Amino acid sequence: MSSALKFAQPLPIKTTVPRSRNENNPLFDPLRSASSFLGSTRKLPLISVRKSNQANVGLRQSAVVAVSEAVKEKKPKSSSNLLITKEEGLVLYEDMILGRSFEDMCAQMYYKGKMFGFVHLYNGQEAVSTGFIKLLKKEDCVVSTYRDHVHALSKGVPPRAVMSELFGKATGCCRGQGGSMHMFSKEHNLLGGFAFIGEGIPVATGAAFTSKYRREVLKESDCDHVTLAFFGDGTCNNGQFFECLNMAALWKLPIVFVVENNLWAIGMSHERATSDPQIYKKGPVFGMPGVHVDGMDVLRVREVASEAITRARRGEGPTLVECETYRFRGHSLADPDELRNPAEKAHYAARDPITALKKYIIENSLASEAELKAIEKKIDEYVEEAVEFADASPVPHRSQLLENVFADPKGFGIGPDGRYRCEDPKFTEGTAHV
Repeated sequence: MSSALKFAQPLPIKTTVPRSRNENNPLFDPLRSASSFLGSTRKLPLISVRKSNQANVGLRQSAVVAVSEAVKEKKPKSSSNLLITKEEGLVLYEDMILGRSFEDMCAQMYYKGKMFGFVHLYNGQEAVSTGFIKLLKKEDCVVSTYRDHVHALSKGVPPRAVMSELFGKATGCCRGQGGSMHMFSKEHNLLGGFAFIGEGIPVATGAAFTSKYRREVLKESDCDHVTLAFFGDGTCNNGQFFECLNMAALWKLPIVFVVENNLWAIGMSHERATSDPQIYKKGPVFGMPGVHVDGMDVLRVREVASEAITRARRGEGPTLVECETYRFRGHSLADPDELRNPAEKAHYAARDPITALKKYIIENSLASEAELKAIEKKIDEYVEEAVEFADASPVPHRSQLLENVFADPKGFGIGPDGRYRCEDPKFTEGTAHV
């Protein structure tokens, strides 16, 4: 690791938070040492992100500095100082390109009338999904939000299955019944996208509890599964967020709470919506590490993610990670995006996470421009094939309408006498045609 980044390693230091039960479990404590957690800017020039009257270009007084800037200040002398290998770099680049290309195609298909309802795109936030999810094992769980397409792709759900779900087709990962905001795949342990904010956090907490129960109660010694809970800055004012942080810390659950702070909750600025915009500080309050990281830099995110996931896998409990990022499009494709300042959008567009990773890879001779172009071409073809597959797929049969609604296979519920209610003629009057 380069000397420019040594200072940024998270250190186990004492916390000021009272911990009568866990005195032997050291935590990161950003409240006492702002320069001891990953993404801090000690010894590096700061990028000012103070809000001005003319252009709101960020929220933090102490911004995080991109890896590319650290490298520019002092380039590594040998490959041993690089943050990633060539293979790792290409995996990260391909996953981020897949996410961006897929979402761009979604925009085209939405405006062509191929998708219905609300569609929320992930453009600009790819470093968070890739940086975290590509470090997971297949058995690990991911719980997403309504902005869930790219989380599904990073977890391994095939693009054609995600695109088909967006098209409402029977070949989708939820057979066309979930749509844009409800991606789910049992095979890939993607436990769902959730339309309401905070909805997925209790589900993720429950999944983490399952892992701990299997290991400690059922004595499945090989069960070291970790759960990632993704959610946005707006969710952090929701009661479920605080309740689940408390429960996860109390029981030392193997979970990482990942805040994708894109600075806006629909059209409400994060700074105006919360008493303390620095979300990561809420971690130590509950007795867990709280870390703030540059969510536009996949290498920084990956570094933090590795530490947090390893802690959870070792049985050391949860971590709260705030990734400060930015969405390049409106809240959804129905949002004209007229509330955000153009200068703010231009500021973050200049920090495109894919462009930054590409620059790092080329400057450090990890891959050539031609190799990266080949990846981009392959992904474009992959996404186009997904569209063709989705478009040609059948729509769900009408008989599927009532499936997964009630707890019986016939879909109408079971009466007090134990018989299927659909057998009662009076109950099914008016629905026989279905």
